[in-house]
Amino acid sequence: MNGRVFVIGLGLIGGSLALCIKKEHPAVTVIGYDINSEQARLAKMLGIIDLVAVNITEEAINANLIIIAAPVIETQTIIHLLSELPLQSDVIITDTGSTKRKIVTNASRLEERGITFIGGHPMAGSHKSGISAAKEILFENAFYLLTPGENIDHSKVDLLKVWLQGTKAKFLTVTPHNHDYLTGIVSHFPHIIAASIVRQTEKLAGNDSLIPRLAAGGFRDITRIASSSPEMWKDILLHNREILIDLIDKWQEEMDGVKELLIQENSKEILNYFLQAKRFRDGLPAREKGAIPAFYDLFVDVPDYPGVISEITGYLAQEDISITNIRILETREDEIYGVLVISFQTDEDRQRAERCIHTRSSYATSTGT
Repeated sequence: MNGRVFVIGLGLIGGSLALCIKKEHPAVTVIGYDINSEQARLAKMLGIIDLVAVNITEEAINANLIIIAAPVIETQTIIHLLSELPLQSDVIITDTGSTKRKIVTNASRLEERGITFIGGHPMAGSHKSGISAAKEILFENAFYLLTPGENIDHSKVDLLKVWLQGTKAKFLTVTPHNHDYLTGIVSHFPHIIAASIVRQTEKLAGNDSLIPRLAAGGFRDITRIASSSPEMWKDILLHNREILIDLIDKWQEEMDGVKELLIQENSKEILNYFLQAKRFRDGLPAREKGAIPAFYDLFVDVPDYPGVISEITGYLAQEDISITNIRILETREDEIYGVLVISFQTDEDRQRAERCIHTRSSYATSTGT
């Protein structure tokens, strides 16, 4: 394909989309804009974009594809700006936000001018942020939800998929309302729960200094998503408030049911409660990318002697296996050896690391699930 692609917002998502488009469509010119001029300069220096835009207006009017990779509140402002510009008649505009109903409704002003807007949500992310974390493989095998309005021609959706085929993502087309309902259940609501667990633990920790120490290891793992951007999640919750209020009401009913089982000391039903949860959770796809970015952890039983960590990481370095995080579990119930937890970007890297460690040492390993 030929033409000009304009990426507004050069963070992890915008930068990674730019890389995918440049690789798949080398004849295309990719222009980037970011409110942080340093991010834009770095994107150009790293070869993620071809040109840096000084402002949105000048480049938008010449673009064949405009990708808005900005927070949902800012996306609405950008859509309003674009609706007042003399854009190309065949331009396609899409976004990458985590909520869709309000965005698509806001974009109706573009539709009134004959401009195609197709909501988009690549369901992929990373523990890292910023343009320096951008990578071509970020969206590979991840779900990429598209939410065209009722009057959008299907051929435009197909054309957008061609523009984005370098992501190697799994495209799904849903309505804006269904998108917000689905992501509310599997992404937005879990973030609220994780944050609430951490908040409650923080309050209780004021009465017992051991709580923060014991909350290492597994507690940190199950509440990882509570470390996401507070500003971003404030906007997401406000955009999806109606659905989330309903989900919170249902959660309160769920907790009331558990509370009643405890009051009744109903051993049989408590067992059944956990059994049903285990069955459903164990039946979820293990290798699929979902709404919440996965963390690929490898647990390594290591003896306590100087240099053991550098020994393990040295093995991985020799095999050119990248590590995203590494830590030692301090709180353990049964084992006498320490456990080294190594995190990887992909499941393939984790499997390679496991084979490498088994081959080069006698340390036991297990994968995080």
